[in-house]
Amino acid sequence: MEQVHPIIKEEPLSLEWERIGLLGQILAESRQGHDICAETLEHLRRLQQQVENLRNRQQGWQAVAPMALSTIEFDVLACVLAPEAEPRLGWLFQSLQPGSATPYPTPALLQEILAMTPEDTPLLYDALTETGALRSNGLIEVDGGDPFQAVRPRPGVSARLLGRPLIAGDLPGALPVRQAVGWKDLVLPADRVAMLREFLLWITHKAKVVDEWGGDNCGGPIGLFSGPSGTGKTFAAAVLATELGWPLYRVDLGRLVSKYIGETEKNLNRLFDAAHGQPMILQFDEADSLFSKRGEVREARDRYANMEVSHLLARIESHHGPVILTTNLRKHLDPAFARRFQVVVDFPRPDAEARARLWQLLLPPRAPREPQVDPVFLGGAVNLTGGSIRNAALHAAYLAAGGNTPLNLAHVAPVSYTHLTLPTK
Repeated sequence: MEQVHPIIKEEPLSLEWERIGLLGQILAESRQGHDICAETLEHLRRLQQQVENLRNRQQGWQAVAPMALSTIEFDVLACVLAPEAEPRLGWLFQSLQPGSATPYPTPALLQEILAMTPEDTPLLYDALTETGALRSNGLIEVDGGDPFQAVRPRPGVSARLLGRPLIAGDLPGALPVRQAVGWKDLVLPADRVAMLREFLLWITHKAKVVDEWGGDNCGGPIGLFSGPSGTGKTFAAAVLATELGWPLYRVDLGRLVSKYIGETEKNLNRLFDAAHGQPMILQFDEADSLFSKRGEVREARDRYANMEVSHLLARIESHHGPVILTTNLRKHLDPAFARRFQVVVDFPRPDAEARARLWQLLLPPRAPREPQVDPVFLGGAVNLTGGSIRNAALHAAYLAAGGNTPLNLAHVAPVSYTHLTLPTK
């Protein structure tokens, strides 16, 4: 074996990858029947001591593992992430498990590379169980149940750990909402804006409250936005996403709910598995259609429908990331689910003052317009929601552009403008 250079001061995770590479080299030499020199073993001993000290101080792992992990859990996580952090380690793993089509380690390789005794092996398999910290916190996934199936990092874990941009693929059953808006664009009563800011605190300070202060981890957080169509529920979700710098995904229930028994649960699992722990907001529109009250069981399909709701409750509660449900019919939601909301925000229809602000914001600012097209007048004259005002403002702008004239009341309300009470001069 080539001479090993002394340890120099490096980034915490660099020492993790160096240690894994050295363990792999030692295993390769041992399989060939070569003796391991004392200098190499001493180098490994010092590396392991440094790695242990850094882990105890939570250095390097905070982005993905703020919770306390055991030594074996840290070892497994480091080995599983190593191929994505250092590709040479992926090639090394493949050379150590011939015939494998993946660079990720199998439980059999983990047992061998970590030099585990038969007495220690149960600790490894405990760390790989579904209830263990690594899988329950969305850090790893196991391909199968036998020792020769790969253990992989969950999507996005490496990106968070290594500070790399997330290459987002398709999110099953969801579509991105591309709308960059800020608090100044939000027209809501002050108390509702305060509630939205409180919901933001649930997201941004969860690590401190749960991991540092020992608070109860209730999942999510989950918010309910209720109110008539067009009152700004999706717009408010977009404001939160913009503030966080995260994407907002609107879940298309039509792509998730299936008439075939068991398919809805599978679709939900695929969605939450892909989104788990990712920096994103999930928004379920018309939540009452899927989260409605569980009814009396009259036939087999009723029982499965109730099971779908129960399954969804469990998945959302265990999901690591914000979920927003929007509904026009809050009273139709299952009370068992309503208890799981951290924040409930009712979106009222805008009053005259709010409508005036919406007209001011939504009329194209550089469009020429006649004096009668006054946001204050329009806000008091026409009782519309924010969504309807947006449509009316844009429709008026296109009519004016098509006629090459300043925007006037005939453009704003082409059918009913004569019924408006015109402002006096």
